[in-house]
Amino acid sequence: MRGHPLHHFFRPEALPTAFCPGCGNGLVAGAILRALKRANVDFQKTVFVAGIGCAAWIPSPHFRADSLHVAHGRAIPTALGVKLRRPELTVIVVGGDGDLAGIGGNHLLHAARRNADLLVVMVNNFVYAMTGGQVGPTTPKNLPTPTTPYGNPEYPMDVARVVAAAGANYVARWTTAHLGELEKALTKALSKEGFRFVEVVSQCPTRVGGRLAMAPGEALRWLRARARPVGKAGPEEMEVGEFADQDRPGLLKTLRGEKNA
Repeated sequence: MRGHPLHHFFRPEALPTAFCPGCGNGLVAGAILRALKRANVDFQKTVFVAGIGCAAWIPSPHFRADSLHVAHGRAIPTALGVKLRRPELTVIVVGGDGDLAGIGGNHLLHAARRNADLLVVMVNNFVYAMTGGQVGPTTPKNLPTPTTPYGNPEYPMDVARVVAAAGANYVARWTTAHLGELEKALTKALSKEGFRFVEVVSQCPTRVGGRLAMAPGEALRWLRARARPVGKAGPEEMEVGEFADQDRPGLLKTLRGEKNA
C-alpha cells in the first residue's frame, strides 16, 4: 500500500482485511477514498460513523481518520450528534442495508426529512450478511436465505426512492460494477450540503453468491447486466443513477434560520 496515492488515508496495519474473498466492500472503500481526494476534503476534519455489519468495517479499522463504531442501527443519530456539536467537520456514515434500512430505517427516514448535513453510504448486499445471511428489507423476491429457505415471499424496499421521497438533497444508486460512476456520485455528494445518500449494490460471495452458485466475477457481470438508467428499468431490472439532486438548505442552516442564496 505504501507508495499508492491513497496510502495516507489507509492504515497498512489493517491489511489483510477481514472481508470475505470477493466481497465488494474493498471496492467501496477505494471509491470513498478516491472521492474524498477528488473533492479535496480535509481527511483530518472528517469523521466516519458506522454501526454493526460487514460494511460497517469499511472505515474502521481501515481508514486513517477519526471514527465511531456504535450500536446496531444507531449510526445516523450518532453522526447527527457529531455534526450538530462540530458543524465544521465532514461526517460520513457507512453501513449495510440491514443496519441502515432495517434496524435503523426510522433514523434514515427522519434524517432525510430533516435534510441533516450528513453523507450516508449504504452498501446493499441484499441480506443481513454478518449475522448469517437472513432475509432483510432489501432482499429480492424469491431469493432463498436461511430464514426464507423456499425463497423470500415479500417484495423488497427500494431504499433510494424512499429516501428521495423523504426529502434528501441528493440520492444516487450505483453498483460495485460501476466504480467510475460511483466515485463521481460520491464526489458530487461531498460537494453538497444537507442529506446525501449513496446506495451501492454489492456482491456478497458468502451469503448470497454461495446460495446462487455465483462466483464474484459472475456476480459483477450480473449486476452490470441488470442495471438500467433511472426510469428505464423493467420488472427484473435495477435502476441506477441519480434519484434526487436539489439544493434545499441543510438542517444546520434551517436551525439558524438561514436560506440558500
